[in-house]
Amino acid sequence: MLSAIIGLGALGCIFGAMLSLASKKFHVQLDPREEALIGALPGTNCGACGFPGCQGMAKAVLKGEAPTNSCTAGGAEVTQRVSAIMGVEAVIKEKEIAVIMCKGGRKEAKDRFRYAGIHDCKAASMIAGGAKSCGYGCLGLATCETVCPYDAIKMDGNALPVVDEKKCTGCGICAANCPKFLIKMIREPNQIHIRCNSLDKGAVTRKNCSVGCIVCKKCEKACPVGAITIRDNLAVIDPFKCDNCRKCVASCPTDTIENYYSGEPRFASLIEKQLDESQSNAAA
Repeated sequence: MLSAIIGLGALGCIFGAMLSLASKKFHVQLDPREEALIGALPGTNCGACGFPGCQGMAKAVLKGEAPTNSCTAGGAEVTQRVSAIMGVEAVIKEKEIAVIMCKGGRKEAKDRFRYAGIHDCKAASMIAGGAKSCGYGCLGLATCETVCPYDAIKMDGNALPVVDEKKCTGCGICAANCPKFLIKMIREPNQIHIRCNSLDKGAVTRKNCSVGCIVCKKCEKACPVGAITIRDNLAVIDPFKCDNCRKCVASCPTDTIENYYSGEPRFASLIEKQLDESQSNAAA
């Protein structure tokens, strides 16, 4: 028994020595900047940069496989920190905000059938494209809310997602997970949005949704800088041409175009209501 114990002890010492030698021989010197980069990143591991978490991005930046402004979630502040660590000039990306290009909730859009399956847009879209009569519309089952790592999207009482622009980092995860591709990442300075995703002809859209784009072209004619064009039965704003003049908002007969400036009427019918109230007050 004693000899067996001694033998096992000797083997343990031998294997220990071998492991010690191996660790020294195969030791890989870590770049001290890697730890600094990981500390500079948000640590949310959202994957919006295209790499497996913040550590994955840090390694990619060190290898020259990713630019220092890859972290969309961290914005300008993180870009500056990462660039300083790498000793390069910071190239700041313009911030983008998620915009829901659909405002046809339960009140405005019709359903073709009653869906009673999994409460998830992706699952619902697999059943004949979803319950909505508009095949391009929001299904209202909160997939975007669920996947948002920054708690920037909440569903309202009309089964439509609402984006908190202050919390939104522009990571794009919600857009990537929307089965209807109706969430667009728009430059933060742009505050006028055509909130429709339908490519149906105007008459069909009007039948399915009371706030959809009917391709009347009034917004296109009203735009003084040529920022709005009609593409595939849908009015589209060029974000680089648009100067936020708001003239298209007032011209839209279906309230599809919305003004995101706080404190101002959101859409055409509200503008008309405000005008009527001011005229009534003036007359009084």
